[in-house]
Amino acid sequence: MGACQSFREMCDRTKNTNIRFSLPAVCVVWQSAMIILFGVFIRYDEEADAHWVEHRKANNISSDIENDFYFRYPSFQDVHVMIFVGFGFLMTFLRRYSFGGVGFNFLIAAFGLQWALLMQGWFHSLDYTDGKIKIGVESLINADFCVAGCLIAYGALLGKVSPVQLLVLTLFGITLYAVEEFIILDLIHARDAGGSMVIHTFGAYYGLSISWMLYRPNLDQSSSLQRSVYHSDVFAMIGTLFLWMFWPSFNSAIADHGDGQHRAAINTYLSLAATVLTTFAVSSLFQKHGKLDMVHIQNSTLAGGVAVGTAAEFMLMPYGSLIVGFCCGIVSTLGYVYLTPFLEKYLKIQDMCGIHNLHAMPGVIGGIVGAITAAAASETVYGHEGLINTFDFEGEFKYMVPTVQGGHQAGGLCVALCFGIGGGIFVGAILRLPIWGDPADDNCFDDEPYWEVPEDEESVPPMLQYNNHFPNKDVVESNFTVEQDARTRS
Repeated sequence: MGACQSFREMCDRTKNTNIRFSLPAVCVVWQSAMIILFGVFIRYDEEADAHWVEHRKANNISSDIENDFYFRYPSFQDVHVMIFVGFGFLMTFLRRYSFGGVGFNFLIAAFGLQWALLMQGWFHSLDYTDGKIKIGVESLINADFCVAGCLIAYGALLGKVSPVQLLVLTLFGITLYAVEEFIILDLIHARDAGGSMVIHTFGAYYGLSISWMLYRPNLDQSSSLQRSVYHSDVFAMIGTLFLWMFWPSFNSAIADHGDGQHRAAINTYLSLAATVLTTFAVSSLFQKHGKLDMVHIQNSTLAGGVAVGTAAEFMLMPYGSLIVGFCCGIVSTLGYVYLTPFLEKYLKIQDMCGIHNLHAMPGVIGGIVGAITAAAASETVYGHEGLINTFDFEGEFKYMVPTVQGGHQAGGLCVALCFGIGGGIFVGAILRLPIWGDPADDNCFDDEPYWEVPEDEESVPPMLQYNNHFPNKDVVESNFTVEQDARTRS
């Protein structure tokens, strides 16, 4: 903590530097680098190459329908929609930052998926015979997963950083993700089909740690913009619905063909349904007059999909999925009510989208559920072949037993936490350097510094602004009521 504080002070003393990285220069340089790296390393895999016909004949494959494209592409489409539409529109709740929410989400994802194909390729699909990375449709899905971790981190920093800072965040985030994914899935041999640990836990704590490093004590200068209005919350709800509908595809996209993929979709479907009912109940219970808070409905209703991710392809059982969703609905909603204000007041973590409640805590719960479910696995429930197939007890892990696998699952969760927190502090220190053109405190949460924004129509009467993302909502509403009564009397 002391070292981080010293670094913060050093950066504050160098704020007058004239060195700045512009967005056009960074985009052109990095895209040029991607073209060169792709030219050197990236090639089609055997199922996307024109030699597929020869491969099919040599391996007695009877039909083109056996190509992995036809199994994976529907799931890829769903995951792709989640990344660009779901995450993008979920971040449009701020009254004056909708362009930034959905637009910078687009920027992060487009850059991140290119870098992810390279980073994940070097770790997972590098052909040592020719030194090339072979990509196919499953590579595209994994690249989207990789990008999801960075988009989660963006949620904690929404409106407070520049687009160049976001590109730097993505560059390092993708790199860290590829390393921790390799350690968790390949070295530790943990199973994490839906990414509760690899994606959500890592991405959330990566973003929260960066937010802590970039803490802005004078953020109240733009407090009027830290609010939503009626139409911005409706747009954010569009993102929620896309994410909610396609989450079964997200958790099952790279699961084993057959029963594993089928089971993952069912478990996610049920967990999400249970989370919705629980979120509505808890939100109404803890709000004044029993009303619902839209921020809970936008976010906490998705927590069940996060938490069931690790155990999605395990024999969690339908009732187990409902239990996971029920618990996450409670934990996530109460997190928005109590924990988000606590994090900002006492830990100096300004979590704009509440990713600690939607991704971090449910991700940790998912890792724990996965460890317990794996440790409790037995041949009675899975069958001998089913146990081997579900947990990949093959090769060097041929003699692995479920109880030991449970320990490996717990180890994977620890790795995700360490990479998320440690990597976030490191990257946050880099982003504090005064060369990235970050917005001033009074320009945060506003599209104006980075976008051509159409002028508001003067004739439109002011709309009720309410702040259900922060703890002073009741004060805002009461002030509006006083002003409305004064206008009525006059």
